[in-house]
Amino acid sequence: MSATTPDAPARVALSIASAAGVSPARRLRNGLATGAMWFALAAALIPLGFLIYYVLRRGTEIFGLHFLTSPIPVSQRVIGGGMEPAIVGTLLITGMATLIAVPLGVLGAVYIVEYGADNRLARVIRFLADVMAGVPSIVMGLFIYTIWVVRFHHFTGFAGSLALACLMLPIVIRSSESMLRLVPRELREASYALGTSKSRTILTVVLPAAAAGIISGCLLAVARAAGETAPLLFTIGIIFRKPNLNLFSGANTSLSAQIFTNANSPYTGAQERAWAAALTLLGIVLVLSIAARMVSSRLTTKAA
Repeated sequence: MSATTPDAPARVALSIASAAGVSPARRLRNGLATGAMWFALAAALIPLGFLIYYVLRRGTEIFGLHFLTSPIPVSQRVIGGGMEPAIVGTLLITGMATLIAVPLGVLGAVYIVEYGADNRLARVIRFLADVMAGVPSIVMGLFIYTIWVVRFHHFTGFAGSLALACLMLPIVIRSSESMLRLVPRELREASYALGTSKSRTILTVVLPAAAAGIISGCLLAVARAAGETAPLLFTIGIIFRKPNLNLFSGANTSLSAQIFTNANSPYTGAQERAWAAALTLLGIVLVLSIAARMVSSRLTTKAA
């Protein structure tokens, strides 16, 4: 008996399946499912495309270097002006919120996956993350207003960062947890077999393997925080002339808050600044997205 004899039944079954082909009903279901997916993609892209086109068309009317480096006019009647304080405030407030939320979120996910083993504390952290994810952003802003602004009697950029960090935290926890669970257990066991401690295994094996997904989740959280308006209305106040680089003293402003304020104004100058500010915010999110994708692809290449 030849060595290939055991494979004969498999070859026969494969030839029979090839001759029979795929049934017409199965082809029909596959075609309907494919068409439905393309329709859903088009239904999502068409309004998004119109939105981007409209923002580009209206925002480029006054967008430019002068807009990016000029102060915000005190009077909404003024034509022109800029958004320098709002741009600087957005970067500072969102950056501080990222520094608060990302380390805490990743550490919380590491505890849930690597140390918690579904114990009571891990279940509590997961439950609180789910609850925080469902809290409206305006409620989070009122919460920070009550415990921070009212207590210290002044608006600050740091208060806005706390509100945004509370919104980012559940996204970072759940996305990081999902990515950490995708890391094969065999990688951990191989590291343990070499005598590596659990903490070193997490730092040198688990986190690098899940880094691309974790960065994508953090990017999603940053994008949401950068566009939030309601929490900042109660926490940061308003400024016009010069950017406030001190997050812990004095009022501040952001692009989202300026968009909200100027878009509700009946004056043409304010509405033009709102459109240009929206275009600036889209540009900031786009730059962050490209940077995060580049970092993720590089980490994925190194891991491979």
